[in-house]
Amino acid sequence: MRARIARYYQEVWRVGVEPDRIIVTTGSSSGFILAFLALFEPGDRVAIANPGYPPYRHILTALGCEPVLIETGPAARWAITGESLRAAHARRPLAGVLVASPANPTGTMMTPQALAELIAVAEGLGIRVISDEIYHGLDYAMPATTALQLSERAVVINSFSKYFCMTGWRIGWMVAPAPLVRPIERLQGNLAISVPTLSQIAAQAAFDGRAELEAIKHGYEDNRKILIEGLPKAGLDQFLPVDGAFYLYADVSRFSNDSFDFAKRLLQDAHVAATPGVDFDPVNGNKFVRFCYAGSAADMGEAVERIGGWLHKR
Repeated sequence: MRARIARYYQEVWRVGVEPDRIIVTTGSSSGFILAFLALFEPGDRVAIANPGYPPYRHILTALGCEPVLIETGPAARWAITGESLRAAHARRPLAGVLVASPANPTGTMMTPQALAELIAVAEGLGIRVISDEIYHGLDYAMPATTALQLSERAVVINSFSKYFCMTGWRIGWMVAPAPLVRPIERLQGNLAISVPTLSQIAAQAAFDGRAELEAIKHGYEDNRKILIEGLPKAGLDQFLPVDGAFYLYADVSRFSNDSFDFAKRLLQDAHVAATPGVDFDPVNGNKFVRFCYAGSAADMGEAVERIGGWLHKR
C-alpha cells in the first residue's frame, strides 16, 4: 500500500516520496489525531483558517491544545497568509498551522505561491505545518499543489474518501518527515492497531480506476457550473471562489442573519438541504450556508429552481 501511494506522488506530482515515510491510516480523521499527538503537547496553540472544517478545532481541543482561528477574507482568497500567521505568532507563539486546499467549507484553493510563502514563514518561525490534501484531485480552477513539493518538514494528510470515492472504507494516509514516522507508528499501533487489510486491497485497486474517477470529477464540475450560473438568478449572487472539492459557500445575509434558521427553513419549505455556516465559522458563520454539489445534475438543477422559487416568495 505504501509503495503504491509513493508511486502515485511520482505519477501525479513528479515528487519522490520514500514509502517508509508513508503511514496508512483509518481515514484522514485518524491522521489528524496521530499528527496532533505526534507534533504537539497539551497547551500548544495551533492556527487554523476561519471558516474551516469543525473537527480541526474539536480534535485539538479534545487533546488539550488550543485552536487559534485566523480570520480570512477575499483579499487572500480566504486562506491564511504568511503575514497573518506572523501576526498571530507575534501575539502569542504558535506551535503549528493547519492548511487545506481545496478547503472545506469554502471550496477555495491556495495558489502555489501563496502556499509556498505560508510554509516558508511558518518554518522560519519554527511553526510545524500540517497540510490537509484530502480534496486533491477535485480541482477545477487550478492544479492543486502538494506541500511535499515545497517542504521536507511538512506533514501531509490525505484520504481515499473524496477523489477516490471510498468514504465508507475508512482508509487514508500520511506523509511525515522521517524522524516522526516511528513515533506515529507507535501511536497508531496502540490506538487503532492497523488499517483493515480488505480496505488496503481495495484502495490499491482504486489507483487503477482513474478513468472512472475522472468521469465522476467531470460530473462534479458540471454540477459546479449549474450552481455558479443558477444561484445568482435564484437570488444568491454572493459566494466564495468555487475552485475545488464539491462545495459552494454562499452569503445569505441579504435574507437572514441566522444561517441555522435559514438552512432549517430552506429544508422545511423548499426541501433543499444546506449546512449552516455556524458549523464552520463561530464568528461570521451566521451569514453563510454551504451547498454540496456531489449529487446528480438533475438534483442540482431542481435544487436551484426550488431555492429561487422560495427566495422570490420572501
